[in-house]
Amino acid sequence: MKILIADDEKNIRNSIASLLLSEGIESSAAVDGAAARSLLESEAFDGMIMDLRMPRMDGLELLSWLAEEGPKLPVIVISAYGDIGDAVQAMKLGARDYLVKPFDPEELLLRVRHLLDESIAARRAEAGAQAAAGPEAGTVAWIGESQKMLSLRGLIEQVAPTPSTVLVTGESGTGKEVAAKLIHLLSKTPDGPFVAINIGGLPDTLLESELFGFDKGAFTGATERKRGMFELANSGTLFLDEIGDMPTHLQVKLLRVLQDRKIQRLGSTQPIPINARIVAATNHELEGLLKEGKFREDLYYRLNVVRIEMPPLRERAEDIPLLAGYIVEKLNRERGQKVKGITPDALARLQAYPFPGNVRELENVIERAYIFCSGREIDAKALGEPFLRIATNPQEGVLHDLEIDAINKAIAKHGGNMSKAAAELGINRRTLYNKRKEMGLS
Repeated sequence: MKILIADDEKNIRNSIASLLLSEGIESSAAVDGAAARSLLESEAFDGMIMDLRMPRMDGLELLSWLAEEGPKLPVIVISAYGDIGDAVQAMKLGARDYLVKPFDPEELLLRVRHLLDESIAARRAEAGAQAAAGPEAGTVAWIGESQKMLSLRGLIEQVAPTPSTVLVTGESGTGKEVAAKLIHLLSKTPDGPFVAINIGGLPDTLLESELFGFDKGAFTGATERKRGMFELANSGTLFLDEIGDMPTHLQVKLLRVLQDRKIQRLGSTQPIPINARIVAATNHELEGLLKEGKFREDLYYRLNVVRIEMPPLRERAEDIPLLAGYIVEKLNRERGQKVKGITPDALARLQAYPFPGNVRELENVIERAYIFCSGREIDAKALGEPFLRIATNPQEGVLHDLEIDAINKAIAKHGGNMSKAAAELGINRRTLYNKRKEMGLS
């Protein structure tokens, strides 16, 4: 990570650079706004710390240039003047944070870490968009750079070339079928068929005929022979989704298939060899079903040769910007539109939300916001409830602190005379009382 420091005071530049270096953060320095602009046009930075009062080009001018044509990067503004008007104007022009000199070094580091987290999130969202627009966008959307997802990817790469049965577990919407497809694509038969069936979505009688197929005359209405899923998946992969919902009598038949690698169509006595790779998935706790006698122990051990546990989205929130960028670009391609991306504030709100419906819920939220976003980017307003109630935007906290400071100074200046303080602030006396009450001021 690399930060640009713009300040006309040499000792300030050097102090901040040393402070950042102690945290392993690189930096470059500019003596004024014009020099900073020149560096921004020639180098890439992850964030910026800038003074407001600088020669040639001051901080507000530089922020205006960044907003209109400069690179997108988060900015912390510092100033020795503590001017409320300038601070508010800087925030309106896009500054993400504001500190008054002299400041606590630890406080600056805390703000810088937040700034870099925001920069990383924006970069991941951009990377997700590039993945969705790339030449392999239609293969498998395995999106994630978190440690959990990288570890799972490594496990899949190890097991995929083997013929071993794999059990994929995890909450609904975590991407179990995505994992199964990736196993198939990285197997020794990626050109073979990938056949998926949802066990819980079919009645028992239909499920058996779908899995094993049937011969002509096997039952009323069986007017011709039909191949089942096991046969259709030969030389490929059969994905048995929601295996925990399989009825007990079919569990026995599945166990026999896994042992003998043969099936029999309904109404036939002829065994048919099958060589499909079996990947099963469930959002149930199979161990609990074993104790209840609803799932066979011998089948459990046959399926659970290699287990892949898909983490819920709340445990890998750092992947949300990457996923969100991917989803936005995917929608752009499908609908012929061009939404630029998601604002940092909206990304922060998404990352703070627990997403009980996991990636599937995130897709729904982004699609809805895509429809209702009024500008070039999806913002917090487009996300709607409950995201508007999540206070993660650093601007909100900074402006809140500035407002408290302005109120306290005005009251102190006029010796507690609320009418005069309100007049200086440009509000009426009742509004001032209400604001003090809302802010918990004595």
